Amino acid sequence: MKRVVLACVVSLLATSAFAELSKDEVKRLNESVAVLTELRNAPDNGIPADLWQKAACVIVMPGLKKGAFIVGGEYGSGVMSCRKAADWSAPVFMKLAKGSVGFQIGGEETDLVLLIMNDRGAEKLFQDKVSLGADVSVAAGPVGRTGAAATDAQLHAEMLAYSRSRGVFAGIDLSGGSLHPDKDADARAYGKEVNARDIVMGTARVTMPQPAVAFVNSLKKDTRATTGQK
Repeated sequence: MKRVVLACVVSLLATSAFAELSKDEVKRLNESVAVLTELRNAPDNGIPADLWQKAACVIVMPGLKKGAFIVGGEYGSGVMSCRKAADWSAPVFMKLAKGSVGFQIGGEETDLVLLIMNDRGAEKLFQDKVSLGADVSVAAGPVGRTGAAATDAQLHAEMLAYSRSRGVFAGIDLSGGSLHPDKDADARAYGKEVNARDIVMGTARVTMPQPAVAFVNSLKKDTRATTGQK
């Protein structure tokens, strides 16, 4: 009987967390799953398998539309999860802001996939506002089955950035932009008592909304399938 009651309580907590998410946040999670699914099905122009395997964290920002990029305007929203041994953390919501007129993304609709390559780079992203290229080194990520063609700058960057427009993945330079946690969205998903760092580092016990579970599961897929490698 106690087990039944406990299961009901857990179910109610999970339902409550999910109910707090806005429609836009649920959409962000669902579209991020779709982006990763398409990434897994990408041919030879996907993200190299060895870089994917080395990534400490992944940020997906789906469906950025042309014309939304205004000077000084906040325009990118997505989700971030960090690797924990053989698993991935509960995802947190992130926002990307433009830093200059030249910081533009073309195409009718563009998805961004950002690989954070080490824990030091990940730690910096939990600050209130991080400048890409200044506080965190960032480079356009190499594409292809392997990272053998990566330049020295790409190999030593704390973050590698990719864009996907009309089904084609390519590296993109995000220098001049800024990233920061979406505190309001994270509070709706997990409660006001925890912050983004505690969530992804696993120091806070949280219940993931169902769309967040689907996103984490999509990160667990075989890396060879992710990049089209055989």
